[in-house]
Amino acid sequence: MTPSRDDGHVEGPGHPMHPLPAQHAFLVQVRGDVEVGRECVAGRVEHVVSGQAIHFASSEELLAFIARVLATGRAPPHPGRKRGE
Repeated sequence: MTPSRDDGHVEGPGHPMHPLPAQHAFLVQVRGDVEVGRECVAGRVEHVVSGQAIHFASSEELLAFIARVLATGRAPPHPGRKRGE
């Protein structure tokens, strides 16, 4: 296991100290019945800081959500869910 520090830096071979800011943290849950090796992926992704989440049915949808969040600095609006819920 690669040692980590409480300040968000990861150290170790091949992992020079790079910050891992909370604003870039995502929780990804992959459905149990998918075959990731076959490039078939589905599940749910949540932006940790805002709590906003989407269900995705492809790696393109997953990466598009992450790209939108990182580009705007916040997750896109999610109907029916208030920030911090």
